[in-house]
Amino acid sequence: MTRSEQMLKLIVEHFIKTAQPVGSHTLIEEYGLDWSSATIRNEMNALEKEGYLEKTHVSSGRVPSQKGYQYYVEHLRQDRSDEKIRYALQSVLEKRSKSVEEVIRESCEILASMTNLASVVLGPQVSEERLVSVQFIPLSGKAATAVFVTDQGYVENKTFMIEGESSLEEIEKAVKLLNERLKGTPIVDIVPKMESMKPLLQDYMVGQDVIYQALLGAFLKFAESRMDLYGKENLLDQPEFAEDAKKLRKVLGLLDDPKALREAMEAATVTEKGNVNVRIGGQDDLSDMTILTAEVKMPSGKNASISLLGPTRMDYEKAMSMLETVSETLDEYFGSQKGEQEECPNNKKSSA
Repeated sequence: MTRSEQMLKLIVEHFIKTAQPVGSHTLIEEYGLDWSSATIRNEMNALEKEGYLEKTHVSSGRVPSQKGYQYYVEHLRQDRSDEKIRYALQSVLEKRSKSVEEVIRESCEILASMTNLASVVLGPQVSEERLVSVQFIPLSGKAATAVFVTDQGYVENKTFMIEGESSLEEIEKAVKLLNERLKGTPIVDIVPKMESMKPLLQDYMVGQDVIYQALLGAFLKFAESRMDLYGKENLLDQPEFAEDAKKLRKVLGLLDDPKALREAMEAATVTEKGNVNVRIGGQDDLSDMTILTAEVKMPSGKNASISLLGPTRMDYEKAMSMLETVSETLDEYFGSQKGEQEECPNNKKSSA
């Protein structure tokens, strides 16, 4: 490691720890460097000219730039194994009765808590999913819930009030029609197909528009969201956002808009490091943020992604190692679950 690289590594790690710009005197006092202040300043000036450091004010110390963080992640960061999160995950995975959704949720809550970052789960692309069924569950004479299930095991529901003269029997007939016409349809094609069916549905339900709109709204949400967010409050404690109202509003607006967040994440530049994709900064709403992403193979065989979202000044060593551990552990867990399910019918058959 060159002297310039050593200095960049110390500056990045000190800034990650303190959120304070780093000057030559800080490096000498904190790390006992035997280089002179003049030598350190010259190296810092060179790193700034090359785009690895930035100056926040004329008289301030330096902070890492996006390019500096990128170089740190690719060349200077040390891989480390953190067993704490592995032990925490064991308590989630030891109960085999948990659903896939519960395992993902609890794992992501642990990940967000232990990294003090936000954790984001993006399911498989809607283009890869097809509708399995629409189920209708009466709650009372004037309320019902519609449940939608895809071949990837994802579920969405919509509770609505039954207004006008529509009866439960009429709605059940309409739901049966929807299942007959829509089963196996790609999720992205559901809404236009429902639009074409609207005149036909009118023959099944009197005053059907309110119910039709409720069903349509549920499908739109089902097709667009595909995202779960955990640990959002962790970001509010980060100095970058807590002390800058404009940045905070921008971050909160992004987190409250699943479609915009997905688009921003997909538009960011990606650098692969091991099993983790690293997105440092980006355009507009992601300029002050980093996204770390790892793929998890679901029992269906499709991939979902688990991401950590936080400021560019995040502890990359800790966050990347923990995310990689979660990804590997869930891959192994879901793989073993799938194996057990495939063996179960054969075992039953042989014992009959």
